[in-house]
This record gives sequence, C-alpha cells and structure tokens, in this order.
Amino acid sequence: MFIGHYGPAFAAKPIAKPVPLWVLFVAVQALDFCWSALILLGVEKARITPGFTQASPLDLYYMPYTHGLVGALILSVLFGALGLAFVREKRATAFAVIAAAVFSHWLLDLIVHVPDLPLFGDAMKVGFGLWRWMWISLPLELAFLAAGAWVYARAVPSRTRLGDLWLWLFVAAMAAVELYAEFGPPPPTPAAEAQTALLAYGALALLAALVDWGRGTARS
Repeated sequence: MFIGHYGPAFAAKPIAKPVPLWVLFVAVQALDFCWSALILLGVEKARITPGFTQASPLDLYYMPYTHGLVGALILSVLFGALGLAFVREKRATAFAVIAAAVFSHWLLDLIVHVPDLPLFGDAMKVGFGLWRWMWISLPLELAFLAAGAWVYARAVPSRTRLGDLWLWLFVAAMAAVELYAEFGPPPPTPAAEAQTALLAYGALALLAALVDWGRGTARS
C-alpha cells in the first residue's frame, strides 16, 4: 500500500489538532522511511519481479526490522516520542496518535501484502494478499485516501478561501501518483525504488505542511 497510508494521516489530525499534518504524513510512512534506508544499506532485502502480484512487482522477502510485528511496534513507540518535538499541547494524546499512525502502516500492509510480514524475527509471515488483485487493492487505496481527506476537511475547516481547493487538488495529485505507480514501468532495482520512495515521502510531507498552512491550521 502506498497512497492509502495517508488516509489515516488525514483522519488522525482531528483527534490531535496540535500535531502538524506533515508529522502525521511522516508517521504513516515511518516504517517505509526506515525500510528505504535499510534497503540502501543492504540490511533488508527485496527483489523486483514484474508480475509478482498484479499491483506490485516488489518481492519483499527480507524486512524483519521495519515490517516485522515486533519491529513495527518498537518503531511506533520511537517515532511517537520523536514526534513530540513538534507538539507543545496535549502531548500524551499526541504521542498516542502519532504512534498509532505509525503502526497503521503495518495494519494496512497486512491487508494488501502477500505473506511477507514477519510476526517474530523473520518467521511466521502473514499478509492477506489483496495485491494479487489490483482491481480490489487499487480502489481500496483510493477509498482510504478519500475517506481520510473527507474526515480532515469536515473536522478541520479551512480559514482561507483557497484552503479546500488546495486540499482536494493535493488529494487528486496523490491519486494520480498512485495510478502512475500502478500502471507505470517497474523500478529498475530495489535501491532505485528506495530512493524514489524517500523523495516521494519527503515531498508529500512538505506538501502536507502547505495544506496545513493553506487552511490556517498551521497558525492555530
């Protein structure tokens, strides 16, 4: 799952309004930020296998530190604590929401991945495998994104005229990125995929900060 992860980021903002939206955007992709770094370092492993599943060419055969259940829980707590550096109010709630946003990544991956998410070490791998059927997984991703953005738009009203327009243009652009990822050429190497992921996640977090600014929430 890629764009679908941002649905929980949008939906979490109303629960903890002092948390910047960009922090939530980083949180929901924190496991993949770490995965990308470990792929580039050669610690975790993947293969590009076109047709591996309908929705993804990635054979994620070794990622116990970032996408194992134990590792995901540890990273959720760690990033929840780190996120408090950007929050001044309601810090206990903020910690819980940020940590939950991080762990939501593992839960959503569980839905779409084939069994490659280890429960312990590199063993007992799970995954419901909806990536095998793109006509199911792709609408699901877009639905998660749209639902989260709708919750955000309703619960965090814009204070500027252009706030809503910018939000929905951003959501439409994210959907377009997802469509390109699904139907475009596969990445040439796992390292190239990791580099692209880091750039994409960073860019989307920056744009999420602009969404906050455009709606006036960054000044609340």
